Amino acid sequence: RADHGVRPRGRRGRRPGAGTMAAFISPALILFVLFVLVPVLFAAYTAFFRWNGLGGFPTDFVGLENFQTMLQDKVFLADLWRILLITILSIAVQLPMAFGLAMLLHQNFPGRTAFRLLFFVPYILTEAVTAVLFRLIFSPRRGFADAVLAGFGIDGIGWLSDKNIVIFVIFGILTWKFFGFHMILYLAGRQSIPEELYEAAKVDGATGKQLFRHITLPLMGPTLRITVFLSVIGTVQLFDLVYVLTKGGPFHASETLAITMYEQGFVRNQIGYASALSIAMFLLSLVFALIYQRYVLGRDLQGALTSSDGGRS
Repeated sequence: RADHGVRPRGRRGRRPGAGTMAAFISPALILFVLFVLVPVLFAAYTAFFRWNGLGGFPTDFVGLENFQTMLQDKVFLADLWRILLITILSIAVQLPMAFGLAMLLHQNFPGRTAFRLLFFVPYILTEAVTAVLFRLIFSPRRGFADAVLAGFGIDGIGWLSDKNIVIFVIFGILTWKFFGFHMILYLAGRQSIPEELYEAAKVDGATGKQLFRHITLPLMGPTLRITVFLSVIGTVQLFDLVYVLTKGGPFHASETLAITMYEQGFVRNQIGYASALSIAMFLLSLVFALIYQRYVLGRDLQGALTSSDGGRS
């Protein structure tokens, strides 16, 4: 039978075999097990022992003593308060500032691309470089900050040595460092909104405030919720910028949970207690992530998945 030169088409949607999938997945899976799963399980194991990290595996089993000590540790409790404080300030100050700036830079005016780049540059710098830069700026007597105050006849301030203001100075540095990242996310969210919606609303007589309230805010809801999530998780894991800047001082006034864990484990060689702190930090992030995803991000996922027949799942 003549086929007139027509070749049969291959089967579409052909799934790869188990061997092929295993070959692609196994490298990432091995790395995940070795560098994520194993350290987490080992930290959970050592959290129940008194151990200095030397002499093989821990043998001095103490049960929940490390966790009991942690709950009675004033430094740990203060760490939780500082996490809450920075989180509240981030949501109340940093994110609204980034959002307002993003709305401004979305407008069409000369040089807006240059301004976007200028505001995003601080995020490109590493935390260590940022910390060294601001250590020079806030250096006593010789720093730029004190020099500016001296020009107005004001004596120098202990920006990083005053336990009453150091946490707010660090928050200011964090805002300078990360507001550009959130600004870019907000810009992307704003640009994803079709302009036809605004034009139709204007035809119906909607004012600028009504456009913002009934179109911009609702449609940017997913972006706003994601930035809040990233801000909270980043605050819980905050370490390198603060450590290079103040090492948690003065008198633990700027110490974070990660710095406390590092100090206990690698300076005081209390690996068991440091492991308990790491488990606390892990559980804090995990519980927040699960609750936030269930009750806040869940609305963004509803209807996002489709069933195999193309309908809503």
